[in-house]
Amino acid sequence: MSTWSRKRCEADTRIIDLSVELTTGMPVYPGDPQVSVAPALTATADGVNVLHLDMGSQTGTHVDAPFHIDDALPTLDRLPLERFLGEAVVVDARGARPRSPLGPSLFEGRVRAGVIVLVATGWSQHWGTEDYVNHPYLTREAAELLVAAGVRTVGIDALSVDATPADDFPAHRVLCGAHAVIAENLTGLDRLLDAQTAGEPIEVSLLPLRLPAADGAPVRAVARIG
Repeated sequence: MSTWSRKRCEADTRIIDLSVELTTGMPVYPGDPQVSVAPALTATADGVNVLHLDMGSQTGTHVDAPFHIDDALPTLDRLPLERFLGEAVVVDARGARPRSPLGPSLFEGRVRAGVIVLVATGWSQHWGTEDYVNHPYLTREAAELLVAAGVRTVGIDALSVDATPADDFPAHRVLCGAHAVIAENLTGLDRLLDAQTAGEPIEVSLLPLRLPAADGAPVRAVARIG
């Protein structure tokens, strides 16, 4: 590839942040640890700036390992890295009403084996408000269709792939039972839908912190378009 062509390709590539900020008092799943971010050391007093972070493993934009819902399933460090990055297909669910189930018809003919499926509900616009818990969610049948199609990574721009709060977690159980990765609290998926409509290729990275034997971890989720 010529230098000119390479520069043109680089100019056409865009990196989109799909992550929420980690801040003190930020929203968490009901019952999860609250988040505190505060100075531990300062350049003025100690010669360096260092933050103290206090949070749960499911904080902010994060991934769930199968171990999250069953001790017998793989922990985060037992999953192949290929689960966390690759080509993405974005499914548009922005017309869904609050607390409405997203069934298999939403995904039929739109997903295929090996891709990362991102469900764009538009619910990230409610981040930080009381309405955020009223998000749409996947049905058991939708999760079963995704697994049968060979999908092993599913993300959503909402608090959970299941309803919140919930007595059971059917979508989690189906996906985690297939050793799939679940990403939650994504944001900015509308920009990916626009790119997908324009025919632009989308790659996503959901690489987590390297926590041994963990149920999940925060991620800096990003997409590369073009």
